[in-house]
Amino acid sequence: MEWIDRLNSAIRYMEEHLTDEIDYEQLGRIACCSSWHFQRMFSYMAGIPLSEYIRRRKMSLAAVDLLSSDARIIDIAEKYGYRSPTAFNRAFQSIHGTAPSSVRQEGISVRSFPPITFKITVKGVEEMNYRIETKEAFRIVGVSVPLEKEIEKNFAVIPSKWQEISLNGTLQTLAQMMNQEPMGVLGVSTCNEEEPWRYYIAVSTSLEAGDYEEYTVPAATWAIFPGEGTNQSIQELERRIVTEWLPTSGYEYGNAPDIEVYQSPDPQNARYEVWIPVTKKQG
Repeated sequence: MEWIDRLNSAIRYMEEHLTDEIDYEQLGRIACCSSWHFQRMFSYMAGIPLSEYIRRRKMSLAAVDLLSSDARIIDIAEKYGYRSPTAFNRAFQSIHGTAPSSVRQEGISVRSFPPITFKITVKGVEEMNYRIETKEAFRIVGVSVPLEKEIEKNFAVIPSKWQEISLNGTLQTLAQMMNQEPMGVLGVSTCNEEEPWRYYIAVSTSLEAGDYEEYTVPAATWAIFPGEGTNQSIQELERRIVTEWLPTSGYEYGNAPDIEVYQSPDPQNARYEVWIPVTKKQG
């Protein structure tokens, strides 16, 4: 089954379980990647976070239930996993712009969000430079923060940690410890299903860790993409990797961390590399 077919199979799984608590790890298994990588692929492809898509689909179906049945609002709320009527009302109103109690009144409009189906359109407008490298395991030393299973919850946590260690001198101290490849300050997302999810800001070094944490990045094959620009440009490069390069590359996600290598720390004129763990596509 091709990569895009697996993604659509995961969408079908979601549709079949909208009245359950959707298992993100199962979505990853269907797509043959970690739930972290699945959420990244989905958000880049769909243009919205996975949790928001699920919320829109549930509220679309809840509106249909309200209009086509005389079921109690509290029962419809529970059907879609809302134990609190207040939480259901808030979610419903954020999507439809009106309270569920008013939907059955004549003339009230609601919104419909149909299921997404993905297909590949190859644009080929702008070239992408990359290289494939297989590397042995290497040790990193630094600081880390735990990551939430819904990845959009981390969008505030990670920048806040970068700011904290930049202001308190930790980032400068770590940079002085760097003495091994890859040379640069590293942002390492350890988001497989075998260990707790964490984000490390670290360097590759042979020096003692001291008061800092250490982690061993496993041996893996990486697709490495160079880039430069602002902090926003790295996000755009990651989006292009997932939506343009990966589907037609002959590779799929491997079971190793995502790595950002910051070779120049200037936030307005940074030089960096994005490392994506990959394996050769089977068949």
